[in-house]
Amino acid sequence: MRSQGRQTVVAACCLVLSLSAGVLAAVPSAQADPPDPAQKKKELDTQIGKSKAELAEAADQLGSAVAAYTDADAKLKVVEVRYAAAQGRLAAAKAADAVAAGKLAAAERSLRDAVSEVEAGQQQIVEKRAAAGRAVRSAYQQQNSLVGLSIALQGAAPSDVATGLQVQRNVFGIQSNAITNLNNAQAQLASKQAKLTAAEQSAAAARAEAARTVKQVTELTKQVAADKAEAQAVTTQKQILYKRAEREKISEQTEYNSLLAERNRVEQILIARARAEKAAAARRKAAREKAERDKARREGRPPRPVPNDPGDGDGRLSKPIDTYITSPFGMRFHPILHVWKLHDGTDFGAGCGTPIRAAASGRVTDKYYNGGYGNRLFVSHGVIDGSSITTVYNHLSRYKARVGEHVTRGEIIGYVGTTGYSTGCHLHFMVYQDGHVVNPMKWL
Repeated sequence: MRSQGRQTVVAACCLVLSLSAGVLAAVPSAQADPPDPAQKKKELDTQIGKSKAELAEAADQLGSAVAAYTDADAKLKVVEVRYAAAQGRLAAAKAADAVAAGKLAAAERSLRDAVSEVEAGQQQIVEKRAAAGRAVRSAYQQQNSLVGLSIALQGAAPSDVATGLQVQRNVFGIQSNAITNLNNAQAQLASKQAKLTAAEQSAAAARAEAARTVKQVTELTKQVAADKAEAQAVTTQKQILYKRAEREKISEQTEYNSLLAERNRVEQILIARARAEKAAAARRKAAREKAERDKARREGRPPRPVPNDPGDGDGRLSKPIDTYITSPFGMRFHPILHVWKLHDGTDFGAGCGTPIRAAASGRVTDKYYNGGYGNRLFVSHGVIDGSSITTVYNHLSRYKARVGEHVTRGEIIGYVGTTGYSTGCHLHFMVYQDGHVVNPMKWL
C-alpha cells in the first residue's frame, strides 16, 4: 500500500481541538448517504487529470522496471561479447583469406612457369632429335655404319641403340654426344612434367582453400552484421528500460513523499484531537471527583476514588477482520531507493466485499479518498487506558458507517477493497495513539 502520487484536491484544513466530523478528509464528506466510492473516485480523478488505467504496487512496478533493465544490460553484455568474438573471427578469416589468395596467386604463377618450362622442354626435345638426326645423316654421308642409330631415331630407345650398335670409334663419339643430349633433354622434360603435376595439385589446393576462406568470410560478415543489429536493438531497448526505471523510481519517491505528507498531516490533526480528548476526559473526571466530594460531604464520609471514563471492554481492540495477516507493521529497507520506509499498519488478507467491523466502540470522524490509501474511514475511540486511540481502515470498496455516527464494537462499518495503491483486496488497518501511528498489534 502506497501513494500513487495522485493526491486529491484538498480543502484548507487547520488544526482543531474538537472532534467535529470530517476535518481529516481531503474532500468534505458529510452526506447522509454518500455516493458510491467508485463514482466519487472517478469525480476526483477528473479534478486532478487523467490517471493510470490500472493501479499497481509502486514497488513492484519499480522492481519490475529495474529487473527488466538489469536483464537488458546483461543481455547486451552477452551480445557485445559475441559481436566482438565474431568480429575477431571475421578479422582472422579475412587474414586467412588474404594468405590463401597469396598462396593461390603463387601456385598459379608456379603452374604457369611449369607449363612454360614443359613447353620449352618439349621444344628442346624436338631440337635435340633434329640435331641427332643431322649427326646421323652426316656420319652416313661419311660412310660410317650408323644404320642402327638411324633406326633408333625412328623409335628405339637411345640407350639400346648406343649399346646395340657396333660402330667405328670415330663415329661412336658423334653418336654418344647426340644420344647424351637427347637423354638429358628427355630427363629434364620428365622433371618439368612432374613439377607441372605438383603445381597443378598445389593450385587446386590453393583454390579450394581460397574458396573456403571466402565462404567463411561471407558467413562471418553476415553474422557480424546480425550481431551488430542485435546489439543496437538491445542497446535501444536498454535505454528505453533505463528511462522507464528512472521514471518509476522518481514516481516511487514522489509517492512515498506523498504518503509521508498525508501521514504527517493526519498526525498533526490527531495529536490536537488527542489533547482535546484527554483534556475533556480530565475535565469530566474532575467534575465527577467534585461531585463525589460534595456527595461525601453531605453523607459525612470520605470521598471514594473516581475511575476514568468507562472504557469499552478490557482496554483492547478487536480484530477488524478475523483472518490472516499478509504484511505486518514495521520499517522496511527499500532495495532501490535505499531508504528505510515505514509500513504504517497491519494488512489483513481478505476478498473484496468482506465486511469490516469496528475494533471498538467510537465515533466515525472522517472518511475520504486518498491516492495512496484509497477509501479511508476513521473511528475515534476516545481515551483508552490513558491514551487517545483512533483506528483507520484503508482501501475500502465502500462504506457502511456515516461520518458522525456512533458505532459499537464489532459493528460492520465498511467492506474490503483495493482502492488507492493496492496490489489486491486487503484491509490496511492503522492505529493512532495520541496522534502517532503505532503498531496495531500492541492493541489487538
